[in-house]
Amino acid sequence: MKSWDLKNKKALVTGGSKGIGLAIVEEFVQLGAEVITLARDGSSFPEQLKKNTIFLQGDISDKSFRQKVEEEVLTKWGKLDILVNNAGTNIRKKFEDYPEEEYRHLFEVNLFSIMDLTQRMLPLLKKSGAGSVMSVASVAGSFDVGSGPPYGMTKAGLIQFARHLSAEWAPYNIRVNTISPWYIHTPLVDAVLSQPDRLEKIVQRTPMGRVGQPEEVAALAAFLAMDKSSYITGQNIMIDGGMSIKGL
Repeated sequence: MKSWDLKNKKALVTGGSKGIGLAIVEEFVQLGAEVITLARDGSSFPEQLKKNTIFLQGDISDKSFRQKVEEEVLTKWGKLDILVNNAGTNIRKKFEDYPEEEYRHLFEVNLFSIMDLTQRMLPLLKKSGAGSVMSVASVAGSFDVGSGPPYGMTKAGLIQFARHLSAEWAPYNIRVNTISPWYIHTPLVDAVLSQPDRLEKIVQRTPMGRVGQPEEVAALAAFLAMDKSSYITGQNIMIDGGMSIKGL
């Protein structure tokens, strides 16, 4: 009988030092998973979690760092059950104001690095026999929410990437999904949520009348990581307080 936990599961979580990524790491550890966490800066990563996880500091957009991560997972575990592609960034401005190096950087961090890391993890995921890959996309991948065209394009790319992989990797019993949050209280959107007028518009657009919390996203990630969700693949699940279904 499949259990509601992640005991004996091996998980790799990118961008796990704060916000949604940190909440996912905490949830996974609480549910019994062994976790390797990646982040550029470990200063905000709780000391207690460092005792219960393996923390690797580096830039996910650096190919040599991704190779180091691959070697670490192979040496430490020899397989991988769960891959959470959470690392991402944004530069908010009008499209006409983006220099080429900025939108290329967004694609490198938010999409190309994830494609490469996911491909590198395939042999290890195959050894799981029941792998789960999930990428944290955004409602910006499906709607214009004022986050800038390059950001929305990278998140739409993640959604379509998961759809294709879910079909291609199903014979290996590897499930691939995306999670698309609306505004969640994280450091990435603090600057937006600190603007009273913008916050009011966000809340008014959300039927549940509030901004989401990282723990609410982490709970969905945990379910998708469990064997309990073994028939769910190729899906983009919005966690948005009802924003995506609101008309008038």
